[in-house]
Amino acid sequence: MSKSAKQLSQKQKIFVLDTSVILYDHNAFNNFQEHDVAIPIQVLEELDNMKNGNETRNAEARSFIRLMDKASGNKVINEWIPLHVLNGSKNGRFKVVMDHRPKERDAEAIFGKGKFDHRILNAALSLMEEFPLKKVILVSKDICLRLKAKSLDLYAEDYETGKVKNLDELYTGKSTVTKVPEVLLAKLKADGQVPASELNMADADANHFCILKSGRKGATAWYDAKSSSLHAILPQAIFGIAPRNHEQAFAVHALLNPEIKLVTIQGKAGTGKTLLALASALEQRKDYRQIYVTRPIIALSNKDIGFLPGDAKSKIDPYMAPIWDNLRFIKEQYNEDPKVQARIEE
Repeated sequence: MSKSAKQLSQKQKIFVLDTSVILYDHNAFNNFQEHDVAIPIQVLEELDNMKNGNETRNAEARSFIRLMDKASGNKVINEWIPLHVLNGSKNGRFKVVMDHRPKERDAEAIFGKGKFDHRILNAALSLMEEFPLKKVILVSKDICLRLKAKSLDLYAEDYETGKVKNLDELYTGKSTVTKVPEVLLAKLKADGQVPASELNMADADANHFCILKSGRKGATAWYDAKSSSLHAILPQAIFGIAPRNHEQAFAVHALLNPEIKLVTIQGKAGTGKTLLALASALEQRKDYRQIYVTRPIIALSNKDIGFLPGDAKSKIDPYMAPIWDNLRFIKEQYNEDPKVQARIEE
């Protein structure tokens, strides 16, 4: 291969999208810049089987079918069609790859017939034979399919768009301030509030929680960006539940703050997210007419909740079990107060 041919092959790529990518992001084929995108005909068949239903993947399937229909217009989709120009940059082309059997490596002959995955592999392999100067890459969320592709000398990648690249860059809602003057800490503990002008706040435009450190001494506070002041946070028990660390104390403060209308809590399993949310709701029950507890209904083994046996309560109980467990734990804090127990039970 000549030097110019090598440079051409490095610049030009064809991305072959698996069904799993489309169901993850129906707008996926617009996210590959100037490169070409190929959709195996088997992917369209699978999407056709998934377009009916109320789940997210059904909506993604329907949206992609409409998107392809609009992008293709009156053109034949088994030929390359230019994608629209987005953000001033030239996009590549897309086409639907028909059911071709490659000459050199046949995935169905190697892995067996009867599976759409193997025919999708063949679609990518046939593109490799048709366009030897281009780098053909299979994009799939299915790790097993990617491994099969790599065993056939076919490049395979996960669809990374929408994933968090660096968890450390996520907003945590808190910051640590070191070398705080001891006088400021003493005043914060005495008055409960101090101006933040003396501190070099990392994010002075956003409300957030602070861990203040001065040598071995320290304190926790909430930074109010509107007044540019720090408010002391003291450990507060809510409905018999006391925070055990700074993060739980921050969560309780945010949950009880009437100025904050929406609170999101992120953490590993067992860190008290549901427990603190329920306890704070019960703590503020007098200020509200009703408390709603919701939980997403995730299909089990590709079966909707309607397939589960029993009445509505029996169907929902498995999903609500963590809620009942946490309420039971809160109730146990009031073993000597039957009136509070009765309210929780209700």
